[in-house]
Amino acid sequence: MASEKVETIVAGNYVEMEREGTAGSGGGDAGAAPSGRRKLAVSSLFWHGGSVYDAWFSCASNQVAQVLLTLPYSFSQLGMASGVAFQVFYGLMGSWTAYLISVLYVEYRTRRERDKVDFRNHVIQWFEVLDGLLGRHWRNAGLLFNCTFLLFGSVIQLIACASNIYYINDRLDKRTWTYIFGACCATTVFVPSFHNYRVWSFLGLLMTSYTAWYLTVAAVVHGKVDGVTHTGPSKMVLYFTGATNILYTFGGHAVTVEIMHAMWKPQRFKMIYLAATLYVLTLTLPSAAAMYWAFGDALLDHSNAFALLPRTGWRDAAVVLMLVHQFITFGFACTPLYFVWEKAIGVHHGAGVLRRALARLPVVLPIWFLAVIFPFFGPINSTVGSFLVSFTVYIIPALAHMATFAPASARENAVERPPRALGGWAGTYAANCFVVAWVLVVGFGFGGWASTVNFVRQVDTFGLFTKCYQCPPRH
Repeated sequence: MASEKVETIVAGNYVEMEREGTAGSGGGDAGAAPSGRRKLAVSSLFWHGGSVYDAWFSCASNQVAQVLLTLPYSFSQLGMASGVAFQVFYGLMGSWTAYLISVLYVEYRTRRERDKVDFRNHVIQWFEVLDGLLGRHWRNAGLLFNCTFLLFGSVIQLIACASNIYYINDRLDKRTWTYIFGACCATTVFVPSFHNYRVWSFLGLLMTSYTAWYLTVAAVVHGKVDGVTHTGPSKMVLYFTGATNILYTFGGHAVTVEIMHAMWKPQRFKMIYLAATLYVLTLTLPSAAAMYWAFGDALLDHSNAFALLPRTGWRDAAVVLMLVHQFITFGFACTPLYFVWEKAIGVHHGAGVLRRALARLPVVLPIWFLAVIFPFFGPINSTVGSFLVSFTVYIIPALAHMATFAPASARENAVERPPRALGGWAGTYAANCFVVAWVLVVGFGFGGWASTVNFVRQVDTFGLFTKCYQCPPRH
């Protein structure tokens, strides 16, 4: 049997149980025989991650997926100044609510582990955190919004795959490519948990980094198109649609709890999302600004930035890399849904990899179907952002944090206390109130109105089940 060690974190009251040879939370290979240690070491290097660096790569890679290609479109709706301002603003707001989620996770897990609950064969999820801290009504709200958001987040990745591959091979229409990539993305059922995305998170971030700098350099080298205009913001509908797409961009922390649970020491997560966001801004700001500078209002009719760049080997490489990354991000968005489904049908604990993979397949089918119905790459981001992201990763975490620590006894015994630099409990409460009010009015209110108008316009123009959304006419 592997030996055990108990580590007490003095700053809070968090007690972490680690077992040698395991990845902390989530089971593992405790007590591996000496003859198998070399194989285990190689497997851990590529397959079994749980460090701070793994979490950072997972957060950054998951955050800057296909939205990288739609942010120039958002800049054409917002204008340059508002585009930059909203990216920085929502990046910081998203980092704040990710921090709140991490605090609530540690609080929940500590309370449960004090009651001798063992999580080695169980992945904690956001709705379970809400249930344990605040009760079943919060659990139901969290489950509804989180699962619906992740469902449509997976749909968006599938739509993006079809949209991108079309710029390399237009012999097939985008709907046919959606069928093909739906089958490819279904293979993510074989990835057991977020532990196993170590090498994929690393490669995914390299791929999006290349694509971001390709967009930046290609736009600058191309220069301004003849007669380019920059009229944004020109309409309120477009303005709030673009703003809500950026809200969606920095709302990728719906999988924060699952990423934390995959860490060996999840209490170290606190600043990881902020660090990931700062890196992501070095990719999104230059690429979106350069594309808007070069193409201006032409982006209003081209929600995918690849559409306006001439075909070269560099562009084809960027398309292929984004396709691979979107496959990875599909797995990120779908894995929490797999966990929920496993728990619902009773195969989450102790079932083998193959049995769990087969059980997960029904989750992919509605995603496949919805991607065929609503192939509106770009506009669908804003719609999901306003109605789902606004509640899932902004409003509910802020309200849950206030409700959890409303009693004086909860604040006195809190595992993670707010930093004094932010004003302690009073400053945290004020920040949470601001987040709730802003996102409710601007994100859900104005954003919901604008994105709905824009989405309905796409349906009226192209129709549901359209074969090739925004494809140029064939000659």
